[in-house]
Amino acid sequence: GQTSQAGLQDPGLYQVLDLCLECKACKSECPTGVDMARLKSEFLYHYQKTHGTPLRTRLLGSAERAAVWGTRLAPLSNWVSGISPARKLTAWALGLSPERKIPQAERHTFLRWWTTRAPDSTLHATVGAAPAQELALFADTFTNHYEPRLGKAAVRFAEKLGYRVSVPAKVCCGRPQISKGLLLEARRKAEDTVRILAPIAASGTPIVFCEPGCYSAVRDDHPLLLRGELREMAEVVAKACQTFEEWADTALARMDSSEGGGRSFAPGPERVLLHAHCHQKALGGLPSALKLLGRLPDTEVSDADAGCCGMAGSFGYEQEHYTVSRAVGERKLFPAVRSATSGTVIVAPGFSCRQQIRHFTGVEAVTVPELMEGLMV
Repeated sequence: GQTSQAGLQDPGLYQVLDLCLECKACKSECPTGVDMARLKSEFLYHYQKTHGTPLRTRLLGSAERAAVWGTRLAPLSNWVSGISPARKLTAWALGLSPERKIPQAERHTFLRWWTTRAPDSTLHATVGAAPAQELALFADTFTNHYEPRLGKAAVRFAEKLGYRVSVPAKVCCGRPQISKGLLLEARRKAEDTVRILAPIAASGTPIVFCEPGCYSAVRDDHPLLLRGELREMAEVVAKACQTFEEWADTALARMDSSEGGGRSFAPGPERVLLHAHCHQKALGGLPSALKLLGRLPDTEVSDADAGCCGMAGSFGYEQEHYTVSRAVGERKLFPAVRSATSGTVIVAPGFSCRQQIRHFTGVEAVTVPELMEGLMV
């Protein structure tokens, strides 16, 4: 009885949901499986229809477009965004925290590397399988424009296991639009994504994601955004989707049981502290990540078990949320990272998680594909 009867247009309800991180933890931890992340995005859509959509919301929802232009203008775009006066002016105009630094775009994207490379066909003979198994690697916006080394490591890892890798046509899953309640735009993104991925899924080829937020959008959100035949296609696509950790763990287990035997790894770091992405944990992907990292010889692997890092996509960039974002991370994650010994490597599959850890602790978290591929022998 503390909010009015305005329902999905109620400013009081907006204040209630403002601090929801859309981490999807409720989906797995709530006894009745209430999907608060979905409810919030639906509420924001209806609320903004009545009260208007702020410019900041539209800009943050256009993360792909910003990444494209950042890449086109790099390194100039990186230089400008790194200048303190320019960053503060932009932050003031858009209501962002001036403390935050904009991710640095790469001039040479993952897709540019992919289209110009010649795959090493000799690698496919390493497992003695004919024909080689297939794998489709989803080129998400963050991997493509900001961390192409991650995509490269995933490709090399798969090829060393004897897989033939394909990369679907460039498409954005719409995760930023979903988070911001821009559901009409998100639905169009979902339609484009499903049309591209449906033939791949129908062929039985696994669709692998390096970025857990994009994985959850395609697997968990798209079937709910679409209707009719497209929804049926989205459900087929969802069943084909796997995080890199899920796919790699399964692939290595299959090799272990084959006549040719499995792959070995060089001794890893003394300890690995894993901070899994919230959506990865909510959709059941944590055990696979721990099992995969546990294959590294002489390495003690532990789960940070720290809940959300506090960044939550663009949440931590917004000025009014900066303090809360930091407080969430300080609850457990940041102290664990700061107290880690010199022989510990921090692993974080989520792009925003790595940004958050770097910002508040100065520690560079690594990704699973990079760590595993670098130690494969």
